Amino acid sequence: MNYKIKLEMFEGPLDLLLYLVKKDHLNIYDIPIAEVTQQYLEYINLMQLLDLNVAGEFLVMAATLMQIKSKMLLPAEVTPAEEVIDPREELVQRLLEYEKFKQIAENLRSREIDQQEVFKRPKTEADIQAEPEKKEVYFEANIFDLINAFSQALKDIPKEVFYEVIKDQFTVEQKVHDILHMLLVDSEIKLSELFTKAKSKIEIVVTFLAILELTKMKEIKAMQSSAFEDIFISRNMENIIPYEPKDQTDPA
Repeated sequence: MNYKIKLEMFEGPLDLLLYLVKKDHLNIYDIPIAEVTQQYLEYINLMQLLDLNVAGEFLVMAATLMQIKSKMLLPAEVTPAEEVIDPREELVQRLLEYEKFKQIAENLRSREIDQQEVFKRPKTEADIQAEPEKKEVYFEANIFDLINAFSQALKDIPKEVFYEVIKDQFTVEQKVHDILHMLLVDSEIKLSELFTKAKSKIEIVVTFLAILELTKMKEIKAMQSSAFEDIFISRNMENIIPYEPKDQTDPA
């Protein structure tokens, strides 16, 4: 495929490392560097496979992880008076500092949202009655959640499907249209079900690229009930222009 996607919402390498640490409930102060490095490289390979415009900083971090891994494999040659320095120490400090600033930024965003509610018009009885029933609370999935779901789909697809002769040719544009059409019928769709319906590996890849394109266009939202749970996609209602019928009255 010759289809590149540039994502404005792409997180950086430290985001990916934090995601991997939290996904597997790892101790950030004692990171199993070999395991994390392997997973990090798998994500980089997937992003390159999908032509996701991987920034150079991701590759720099990959080299850093490989360097730390090689240092930890070498025997430490120190005298009794010398202190052994953990090769992971600098990386751990960077992650902790980055996580702290991310939390501060998230708190500021929450305050901004709360402040927007202060001067809203009070709800009338009619507004309350017209409100839909409260559903389960979801929060937005990030790019790495989507890549993780994509990776699982590639692993779970039956081997015999790879040898099936597929006559239909899939394009990202057609998948974008198909997904939007499905969201007219169902308000939300589980991402794993979209992958399960795919008849080939190429269709899974095209479906994933279509999801990324729709996310970039702000046409859909990818949501989770909690971290690392199933991802659901739905239309981004903020990006839908409501239909307003024209005034048909005769000006005469």
